Amino acid sequence: MPHNPHHHKVMPMTSMKSGDLFEVLPDVVGLTVKIVNVCFVGLPKSGDWVLVDAGMPKSKNLIAEAAASRFGENSRPKAIILTHGHFDHVGSVVELAEHWDVPVYAHALEMPYLTGEKDYPYPDTQVEGGLIAKLSSLFPNTPVDLRPRIQTLPEDGSVPGMPGWRWIATPGHTPGHVSFFRDSDRAMIVGDAFVTVRQDELYQVLTQHEELSGPPRYFTPDWDAARDSVQRLAALKPSVVLTGHGRPMAGEALNRDLETLARDFDHIARPSHGKSVE
Repeated sequence: MPHNPHHHKVMPMTSMKSGDLFEVLPDVVGLTVKIVNVCFVGLPKSGDWVLVDAGMPKSKNLIAEAAASRFGENSRPKAIILTHGHFDHVGSVVELAEHWDVPVYAHALEMPYLTGEKDYPYPDTQVEGGLIAKLSSLFPNTPVDLRPRIQTLPEDGSVPGMPGWRWIATPGHTPGHVSFFRDSDRAMIVGDAFVTVRQDELYQVLTQHEELSGPPRYFTPDWDAARDSVQRLAALKPSVVLTGHGRPMAGEALNRDLETLARDFDHIARPSHGKSVE
C-alpha cells in the first residue's frame, strides 16, 4: 500500500477547552473558541496554511495567538475560508482579515450575508429542542460586511490555499453552506452541515457529550436541503470529520453514526415542530 503522508490515527481527546488546539491530522488542527471550532489546515511551521471559519466575536487574539504558536510569529494564512456566515463562524473574520491582510472566500449564495446586504432569518425559538433554542433570539443574526476582501469560491470546486481539497455545496443550515473534502485520505471539514454535539441542549454543549446530530435546529430553515446535504456527505464515507461544534470523529464510529443519520435524518434531526417544519 503506498504511503499516504496524510494518513494518521486520530488521537482520542480527553478535553476540548476553549483556547486549546487539538490535532485531527498532522496538517489539520482545530481550536475551540467558546462553543465553536475553527480549523487550521497546513503543516506546522510552514508558510502554507489557511484558516477555516473565524469563531466567535472578540476571539481575534485567541485565534491569532494559536496561529502564531503553530505556524510562527509573523506567519499569515493564504486565505480565510468560510463554511457559512453565522455569527459564531464569522465573529472575528473582519478583524482577522485586516490583521493578516488576506482574502476571504465563501460560496456565492452566502454573499448577501457577508457584504452587509441581508440578515439571516431570525432564529426559531419555538423549534423542538432544549434551553439554547429558547435563548437563541439573543444570538446576533446581522450580516458582516467583508467588502472588498470577500471573494466567491472557484466554480471548479477547488479551495484557495488548500491543494487536494474540494468544496461541496451542503445547503440547508444556510443557503450557501459548504463543506470540504480531501479525496486522498477522505478527511472532511463540515461546519454545521452536521455536528457531534446537540447544539440546542445546554447540558450537552457544556459537557460536549458526543452525539452525531443534524445541524443546529434553531438556525436551520430548510430541512429537506439539510437532509440531502448529510446524505451527500455520508456517501463519501469520510475517514475523519471535524465539525463546527463538538469533537472530531473518525473510523468505525463515524461511519456507523453518519450512515444512521443519513438514513434516519427525518427521525433523528428534523424537529417535530417549529417554524422551519410547518
